[in-house]
Amino acid sequence: MIETAHRIGWDESHSMFRDAVRRFFARHLEPNMARFDAEGSTDRSFWLAAGEAGLLCPQVPEVYGGLRLDFRFNAIVAEELGYCGSPIAINVHSDIVPDYLIHYGTDEQKQAYLPKMVSGACVSAIVMTEPNGGSDLARLRTSARFNGTHYIVNGAKTFISNGQNADLLATAVRTVDAGAKGISLLFIDADLKRVARGSNLDKIGQWSADTSEIFFDDVRVPADRLLGAPGEAFTMMMRQLPQERLSRRCL
Repeated sequence: MIETAHRIGWDESHSMFRDAVRRFFARHLEPNMARFDAEGSTDRSFWLAAGEAGLLCPQVPEVYGGLRLDFRFNAIVAEELGYCGSPIAINVHSDIVPDYLIHYGTDEQKQAYLPKMVSGACVSAIVMTEPNGGSDLARLRTSARFNGTHYIVNGAKTFISNGQNADLLATAVRTVDAGAKGISLLFIDADLKRVARGSNLDKIGQWSADTSEIFFDDVRVPADRLLGAPGEAFTMMMRQLPQERLSRRCL
């Protein structure tokens, strides 16, 4: 494990937080890693315990239950997770999905999801990759047709991190046939009717990181779950991509 005491750019609060993260992983993760790998997923109790310990979504504003900390705290969680050798996609839940809500969501959307994401009661996933197009947004086929009150979503996604555990699916959909400019982002509750999880995919490694297929068959998503305006998702994603890349480099 790398010595961190004399790093530039960190203060005592970061050191205290790192110690707390190490203690948490030593108690709740390391004794269970072999079982998580064998089961191909992580207990929901782990997410709830991580939320109670303050490890999830530390950047979320206090009004929504968070600590309003800087990204260095997210990086500490990712780094310590790497020292444990665990692939659990905490970074997807904590570093990627909440920032879309923080920067582009309405107050109603933030109130609906952020407090539960902080507590671990709501596990999130970013749902973009498709069987025929990978993560190339220009080839995205999952459609969302607006009927006046709801978006009717049809399509298939694959290789979705947290796919088996996720309660909230931040889903890239096509609302207009206009390449990347026709992509929108819908926040879809995983328990809606006609949302189906496929198999927990076998992988060469990262066994405990549940990675799933997800299917939408005429799923009715309330219109107020659209993030921003129709067709704005590509711009949002390009703005968020630098931090997402930084988050993934921490692993």
